[in-house]
Amino acid sequence: MMDETSSYPVPAYVGDAAVGDAGASWREPPHNIEAEQALLGAIFQSNRAYERVSEFLMAEHFANALHGRIFESCGKLIEQGHLATPVTLKAYLENDPLMKEAGGVAYLAELANAVVTVVNAEDYGRQIHDFAMRRQLIDLGTGMVNDAFEVEFDHTAMDQIESAEQRLYDLATTGKQEGGFQDFRMALHTAVKMAEAAHKREGQLAGVPTDLMDLDKKLGGLHPSDLLILAGRPSMGKTALATCIAFNAAKLYREHIDESGNRQVLDGAKVAFFSLEMSAEQLATRLLAQEAEISSHKIRTGELSNDDFTRMVTVAQELSVLPLFIDDTPALSISAVRTRCRRLARQQGLGLIVVDYLQLLSGGPGFGESRVQEVSAITRGLKAIAKELNVPVMALSQLSRAVEQREDKRPQLSDLRESGSIEQDADVVMFVYREQYYLERAEPSRRPDEGEDKFMERYADWQKRCEKAHNVGEVIVAKQRHGPIGGVKLYFDGNFTKFGNLMNHDHGDDDDYE
Repeated sequence: MMDETSSYPVPAYVGDAAVGDAGASWREPPHNIEAEQALLGAIFQSNRAYERVSEFLMAEHFANALHGRIFESCGKLIEQGHLATPVTLKAYLENDPLMKEAGGVAYLAELANAVVTVVNAEDYGRQIHDFAMRRQLIDLGTGMVNDAFEVEFDHTAMDQIESAEQRLYDLATTGKQEGGFQDFRMALHTAVKMAEAAHKREGQLAGVPTDLMDLDKKLGGLHPSDLLILAGRPSMGKTALATCIAFNAAKLYREHIDESGNRQVLDGAKVAFFSLEMSAEQLATRLLAQEAEISSHKIRTGELSNDDFTRMVTVAQELSVLPLFIDDTPALSISAVRTRCRRLARQQGLGLIVVDYLQLLSGGPGFGESRVQEVSAITRGLKAIAKELNVPVMALSQLSRAVEQREDKRPQLSDLRESGSIEQDADVVMFVYREQYYLERAEPSRRPDEGEDKFMERYADWQKRCEKAHNVGEVIVAKQRHGPIGGVKLYFDGNFTKFGNLMNHDHGDDDDYE
């Protein structure tokens, strides 16, 4: 039989005491050679035992390297439709150096004879996997300690913490993100369940509701795994609309906990809001002003009446229980966003991510002066986060100045900065447009060669257009992979930078498909 202590010894502590120092104490990492032998013997007796463990167990999980090779060889034979037995494995392993050390192919027969029962095969596999995870935790902890001793100016302690968190998350989700083929019947079942949930839901939406009725009707809510781009020129209200959607989703959040303790989201979402432009306090003040309908300027300067202050405190208490989480760290990298979202999803749950705004993110080192490549990496990273966590990701984006050069100021897809990558990776592209903003800055003046009557006619027409555009914002859905495109009118209150539903309006949408 093999030496049952053949594994990787790890020091109990590292640092000044290097490997081999007399002062270092040693502990063997957790492993169970007997369980490994019993599992392999069970596989030899019945190859179905391999099927029970192959979904989560891999060759590298075995503490004994030879056992890992035997397990891998069994898998190859079974996948080819052959039986995996000591006889069929002989040709593959008889010249293996580790097999020779163990006593040759006779060791395979010993494994087959040592098994007691096939029933416990999965239990053996689970324990082997658990011990492998523990050994990786030890390696990860050792690496963290050694990294902390290495002081580098371009690699701060916070960078090391984020890196360690990401490695821990990757370890925790080993096997969960590897993918593979899914039976179409199961995919159909999932689609029908999603449609059933939407049918039963009060708003009849498949995705996260924005509580803006016409926008929800156009989009069907914000769908899981979608990357949505919300773009516009400065002062159009991008952040106001994003905060409105985030607030509404958090306000509508409802969940059901069954007898087993499993949580089922019935409506709304828990929201992560990355505010790279505004501080958390500024964002909170804006939300407070919107809901209390008090000017944010008055809140900041303290010019509040007693009634205003009382209303503000009442609203603040109501808002304090919302599942809305704000991160205002500036110049975040896409990897840091991924790490923090994973952590929040694990600790609190997560249903919607909002990034304000895309161009303020960093793609990480290695892009040099190529901003286009960096933005491409950022949009790909945001789409990957949406798919991995199965939540909608809404990223705000600036538009180029080309809009200002045209007579028609309505945005187009070509106005997106670095538009190629953003437009390509996004599932939905929306533009915020307020005609009122441009009309107010285009008050007509009398031309030198223009008569009084002609000027008054133009001025009256301008006034009429201003009245029609007053307190009206528009969301232009320019791209949607799974639904119609077109414009949606919303109410916009400039005093509180607040979007809402536009009641009793008459407008038509051109429902086109991509």
